[in-house]
Amino acid sequence: MVLAYKQAFNNYANFKGRANRPEYWWFALANVIISLILVFALGSSSNATLLSDLFELAILVPSVSLLVRRLHDSSHSGWWFFIGLIPILGQLVLLYFLVQPGVPQSNQYGDIPQPLAR
Repeated sequence: MVLAYKQAFNNYANFKGRANRPEYWWFALANVIISLILVFALGSSSNATLLSDLFELAILVPSVSLLVRRLHDSSHSGWWFFIGLIPILGQLVLLYFLVQPGVPQSNQYGDIPQPLAR
């Protein structure tokens, strides 16, 4: 999980290439855990809200770039990101794309992504 998080921030502005499923989902799980810790540990004070908002702002670009690279791994354009803005149906379509295995050969977006390095 830590490796996926580091890799996402190392490539925070890289919207080219591909990202495999574990890289995307470990990053997503880490963000959920951190968000839950912020909510439950700090309560509902204004400082907690500010800290939570700052965290969400800090992970915005890395999250979007990782999502685009994950879409590239399944041979979808990064522009499919915007289908997630359609309530329910668009989000389900985007989720379907994100859980699909990557294309096992090179595609127009790059070579097969390497597994997370230890």
